[in-house]
Amino acid sequence: MSFPLIIAEKPDQGSTLCSPFPHTKRNGYIQIQPNSIFPNGAYCTWAIGHLTQLVQPETYHAEWKQWKLDMLPMIPNQFKYEVAKSKYKQFQIVKQLLKDEHVTEIIHAGDAGREGELIVRNIIMLTGVNKPLKRLWISSLTKEAIKQGFQQLLTDQDTRALYYEAYARTCADWLVGMNASRVYSILLKQKGINDVFSVGRVQTPTLALIVKREIEIEQFQSQPFWEVFATFHVDGKSYIGKWEKDGESRLQDPELAKKIAAFCEQKTAVVNDVKTERKEFQPPLLFNLSALQATANQLFKFPPKKTLDILQSLYQKGIVSYPRSDSNYVTKGEAETFPAILSKIHHFSEYEAYFPLPKTNIVQNKRFVNEKKVTDHYAIIPTEQVVNPNSLPSDERKIYDLVIRRLIAAHYQQAIFDYTTITTLVDSRAIFVSKGKQLIQEGWRKVLHQGKDGKDELLPNVEKNQHGTVKKVEVKEGKTQPPKRYTEGQLIILMKTAGKYLENEELEKVLKKVEGLGTEATRAGIITLLKDRKYIEIKKNQVYATDKAKVLIRAIGNKILASPEMTAKWEQRLSEIGVGTAQAATFMEQVKKLSRKIVEDAIQSSPNWEFSGLKTEEIIRTNSKFTLGKKVGKCAVCNGDIIDKGKFYGCSQYKQTKCSFTLPKMILGKKISQTNVKKLLLGEETNLIKGFKKNGRTFNAKLKLIDQKLQFLFERRMETKSLPNQD
Repeated sequence: MSFPLIIAEKPDQGSTLCSPFPHTKRNGYIQIQPNSIFPNGAYCTWAIGHLTQLVQPETYHAEWKQWKLDMLPMIPNQFKYEVAKSKYKQFQIVKQLLKDEHVTEIIHAGDAGREGELIVRNIIMLTGVNKPLKRLWISSLTKEAIKQGFQQLLTDQDTRALYYEAYARTCADWLVGMNASRVYSILLKQKGINDVFSVGRVQTPTLALIVKREIEIEQFQSQPFWEVFATFHVDGKSYIGKWEKDGESRLQDPELAKKIAAFCEQKTAVVNDVKTERKEFQPPLLFNLSALQATANQLFKFPPKKTLDILQSLYQKGIVSYPRSDSNYVTKGEAETFPAILSKIHHFSEYEAYFPLPKTNIVQNKRFVNEKKVTDHYAIIPTEQVVNPNSLPSDERKIYDLVIRRLIAAHYQQAIFDYTTITTLVDSRAIFVSKGKQLIQEGWRKVLHQGKDGKDELLPNVEKNQHGTVKKVEVKEGKTQPPKRYTEGQLIILMKTAGKYLENEELEKVLKKVEGLGTEATRAGIITLLKDRKYIEIKKNQVYATDKAKVLIRAIGNKILASPEMTAKWEQRLSEIGVGTAQAATFMEQVKKLSRKIVEDAIQSSPNWEFSGLKTEEIIRTNSKFTLGKKVGKCAVCNGDIIDKGKFYGCSQYKQTKCSFTLPKMILGKKISQTNVKKLLLGEETNLIKGFKKNGRTFNAKLKLIDQKLQFLFERRMETKSLPNQD
């Protein structure tokens, strides 16, 4: 008897894929009983995300373990994968099942995208098993979609080119990332900046755009301006206008503003012109991942990674379609399921008010239904496996609600506004402009959250040539504002639209075609990486670039590493590999040349690096994955363990007893070594520490814990001084 082995990407995905069939759970796999689709039954096992990973540099050559310039660039002759140690047990289960003599066919059931393609094929490759392969390719995990997918399996050749693309992408990113990170970390250490600087094809151009905005904000010099506002009474109606001349309302001279105001006091006014323009706004497109991440961040302040994780959970439950979609459109087949989906949604109390829908069917509406614009996956929509949002955890409910509302809104009419501009002439000389809008038809806006849309500013119904008077005039002072900081949600859009920052028109088109920096699946991870690498900080959802980020981008300068140009060229070639019109080997040779150039450029430019104005002394490696969580001594307050918590040392009993005793790793620009921390915890003085900096003054001192507080000890006069506030 023979049967297939299904390999899913994750355990919960494996369970979902088996749910339509009678099955029995085993250790690390599931046995599907015979049924109409699998007459002899089947095995289903899974990866745990990436079971395999590219090996570390020293695996190729032992000397590559050393971070030295003469070891760069590191270019392996052939890339190698290995099993992640923490996932070795599951790999052995998959390998044993693949080698089972009864397994005569493999069904690749990873996520239907590049990453899923790579994860499962790499596992098969490492086992050395060569059996016929078929591909499950579905965008929904409902029971019906799963059954239909298994009945319409793709062949091995249908998606093999996509694997080559993903493999080439991963290896190319390794080459650039490893070599660029090492060369900049080594050269910056020579400048006295002892930290690890992570550099990457997508993360570094993204960081350069963030740093650019940070510098624009820092260098912005606010300028005062004055504007003149007048209140008019015309035919018993009142409205306010702003003085303008040649389209400009701001005055740099306060005295001139006062003179204009004085001139207009109690003068006659005439309605010089009234223009009303009607604008229609179509319902927004269905969600792709980027749009949903940006919306969730705007409404709920969710980081993009959180939104993706929630979506993945909803997808695993079978209630939304594939989360990593880059498409805003659906096929005709999907659109035909909408009436049935919406009829179920209709019964939930929070949506009852939106029914009956103005449009019962949108199959013919190309704004939403366009097969040509559906790539590997269609837009993110609720599946026919509808559940009550109130039955979900709070965060899942919020995201599911957004997806539902976007689908309902697609069945509504356009929103219509009238935008009115009144031009008022005072004493035949001074022109004032009044602008307002009026909602004529609510349309889809009835359904969707409008955030801070505000109330409509209504203007009275006046006519041209009507006369009135100026009842009040006032001068208001304002200040020019710097560019706004990006929010995390805006970072997603920034990455997606990075093409507009290219001067080369052809490359701009390429980047627009491939939708910017990164992919729908990777952008949230890149933002998380920038946070973890201490390049950016998020405060109240606002993005700040750190001095560490500024140092790196200043060092890279105008080199290609900091420009979206490299990504544009890469994505063009990678997409060609993905459809089988370009060779991965040719692409990799180009990347090897680029890696050599990156190293050469960094070494040549480093003598001219200068970092004035940046707090480089504070950019010091304060934690390591090897020391994180390690015990360094006993707590001076509760005798619990003091452990390395990354940025500081803290008590292990904090969660149990709320003991808040901590010791900083940095004091006035100096790193406090673990050796000195151990001395402090034993009640001893530290070694003499040289180079503390405060108020432009440099001094040397020892440290000691006195009454559980750090004190400076100055050797010359044996005096003590409390540690200054570190805030």
